[in-house]
Amino acid sequence: MPRIDRYILSQMLTLFGFFALVLVSVYWINRAVSLFEQLMSDGQTALVVLEFTALTLPLVISVVLPVAAFAATAYGTNRMANESEMVAMQAAGLSPWRLARPIMIFGLFVGLMVAVLVHGLVPAARAQLADRQAELAENVTAQFLRPGVFQYPSDGVTIFIGSIASDGRLLDLFLEDARDPARQASYTAEEALVVRGEAGPVLVMLKGMIQVRHLGDDHSRLDVTRFEELSYDIGAMIAGGSARGRDLRDYATLRLLDPDQELLSATGATPERARVEAHERIAQPLLSPIAAMIGFATLLIGGYSRFGVWRQVVWAIVGLIAVQFLTNAAANQAASDPSRWPLLYIPALAGTGLCLLLLWLAGRARKPRRAAATTEAAP
Repeated sequence: MPRIDRYILSQMLTLFGFFALVLVSVYWINRAVSLFEQLMSDGQTALVVLEFTALTLPLVISVVLPVAAFAATAYGTNRMANESEMVAMQAAGLSPWRLARPIMIFGLFVGLMVAVLVHGLVPAARAQLADRQAELAENVTAQFLRPGVFQYPSDGVTIFIGSIASDGRLLDLFLEDARDPARQASYTAEEALVVRGEAGPVLVMLKGMIQVRHLGDDHSRLDVTRFEELSYDIGAMIAGGSARGRDLRDYATLRLLDPDQELLSATGATPERARVEAHERIAQPLLSPIAAMIGFATLLIGGYSRFGVWRQVVWAIVGLIAVQFLTNAAANQAASDPSRWPLLYIPALAGTGLCLLLLWLAGRARKPRRAAATTEAAP
């Protein structure tokens, strides 16, 4: 690699490290504060909070790196222009296309980092986070399973356990679910067990009865049903949410491209939707070189101004926002209709075209000055 390329690349990598560290810290702290409040309110320790925030870090980094690459190239190009380094390079005969080579190498390096994150680290971290959340849900559920005490784990929910056997069976269980005023259900069972399901802890009641009161404006009705075995999603009841399966983002990209029945059953998704998620990951790293090139090429347009290059910076930000807008629009279209997954690659193609146009305009802007200098030098 020529020395000039190594110099530009080293400048961009140094600035990229600075901006990435700052942006990741700000973004991660914001996420960590919300997790800290949620976990500490559930009675978790500081180590659990640290573990959860660490598992969210790969996702934060994958989102921040393209923005850090854009900021590094825009700031670095502006600094080299203010210190006349860019002028000296252009006077030496380096065209914008030639100067863009180390920037492209830098962008590909950032794209490779994003690819490693979105295809490897982020799915692994999300899967581990989902498992830990299921374990914590079971622990939180166990805190409410105390014998001889009426407990109220959620608004409108009452639990009473007569006793707990040595093998873990819950004896003489009473559970009332009055969260829906129009439908109040009371469960009684001789025995019950807490088992781990795909969506969290499940209460399996044995030899019991359900009494459901339907309350209406003009009449009320009581339904009584006896059962030998009944499953009840106690984890969702205590958390105050609904049961849900695993997320597609918890699985590796290759598995999403060829989803098996186990994955589809766990997520409740279709094969087409799984492939859309895989193509989103494949397209995401392509935007990193584009973000870097937009920050560089836009600042090459226009001559010297004592007011600075704020206009070029504004246009660079507008270009980056436009590419991100196309990315969001393509993702929405693919989510509504999985057969439109090729649209996910349109933002990368549009961004590439924008970068080529900016470099062409930057090279075209230098031609009249060259021609004028040649005319003045002629005898």
